[in-house]
Amino acid sequence: MDILVVGGGGREHAIIKKLKESPLCGQIYCCPGNGGISADAQCFPIKATDIEAMVQFAKEKKVELVVVAPDDPLVLGMADAMRQQGFLVFGPSAKAAAIEGSKVFSKGLMKKYGIPTASYEVFSDPKQAAEYVTEKNTFPIVIKADGLALGKGVIIANSLEEALEGIHSIMEDKIFGKSGNSIVVEEFLTGPEVSVLAFTDSKVVRPMISSMDHKRAYDNDQGLNTGGMGTISPNPHYTQEMAQQAMERIFLPTIDAMNREGRPFKGCLYFGLMLTPKGPYVIEYNCRFGDPETQVVLPMLETDLIEIMKAIENETLSQLEICWKDGACACVVMASGGYPQKYETGKLISGLDENGQLPGVTVYHAGTKKDADGYKTAGGRVLGVTACGRDLEEALQKAYAGVHQISFDKAHYRKDIGRR
Repeated sequence: MDILVVGGGGREHAIIKKLKESPLCGQIYCCPGNGGISADAQCFPIKATDIEAMVQFAKEKKVELVVVAPDDPLVLGMADAMRQQGFLVFGPSAKAAAIEGSKVFSKGLMKKYGIPTASYEVFSDPKQAAEYVTEKNTFPIVIKADGLALGKGVIIANSLEEALEGIHSIMEDKIFGKSGNSIVVEEFLTGPEVSVLAFTDSKVVRPMISSMDHKRAYDNDQGLNTGGMGTISPNPHYTQEMAQQAMERIFLPTIDAMNREGRPFKGCLYFGLMLTPKGPYVIEYNCRFGDPETQVVLPMLETDLIEIMKAIENETLSQLEICWKDGACACVVMASGGYPQKYETGKLISGLDENGQLPGVTVYHAGTKKDADGYKTAGGRVLGVTACGRDLEEALQKAYAGVHQISFDKAHYRKDIGRR
């Protein structure tokens, strides 16, 4: 099968490398792709959100499967547009993608169907929001932009001053654009966080191996929230008992709730959970593979990913056994100095071979370009250096050994991934 993968980051590179392992895999096209992805797929500079151009491209190339990986094209309805043209698609409809596209919708869904989540209030008036946090006067408190914000639309305020500043910056300064027209203010939950990605065809749910993301920019969870500075899989805090509770109280009820709302979800549904003293609670849903969680989860997958994607679209997932490798996987993100704020690009990367790889690890390219000189930085998160091992310690040792062989000017990475 010839395949089109929509997107151009580390997650897309991980998906493409896993698709290539399938005997069913023909030519892979990636739009827009990046420098590193170009070693594994033919890249074309079409914006991930340009639905019309993407549909046209899929028709021209006569692809059989379209994998829509990022959140924004899914929320805009790219999967619907592709299905209307008769393509086999991996990714939810726009109606189902609202579970990530609107925090207000997802919180309302959980409240209506009794799915455990933090208590919250919704505001579209900054003055009312400010009055609420002032009156409540309980910190920390969590402030979330309603819409998509590149995984960065969450502020954890530790004081009234920080809360008021957060409300002002999201709702009035519009640091996340229209996504901040409404906000959700919710209680701060405590406990270990866990990411669980799940395959679902709207009838059954098949959770993948759990993972742990590291969102803060610096060691010891200091600094600003980023799109993710590294991940490990499986998450050591996520026990069999927790998994059972999550399945009964969260995963199955969520799929059922979406069906009842006339929004059947088909694709990868990401559950961001907090393991509280009362059991697992939902922090957030994503309507697609997480980034960088995908970079540690897919290397552990043994079952053919194309077969899984076909079964999801045909609603026959219950007939497919999904198998996982033993051991652990770790990914350390190498970012541009200054990320997630101002950073420079165009820095030459040394240590990679002509395919953008390094023996002993898999290097997933998030923000790179390739020219006559070699690979250069082209984004905030640049590379995800990933390794599997018999256990977490071995996986981390291998991943960091890889990181130490790669360099570029002002490269920044956390030295404590997996140490929590």
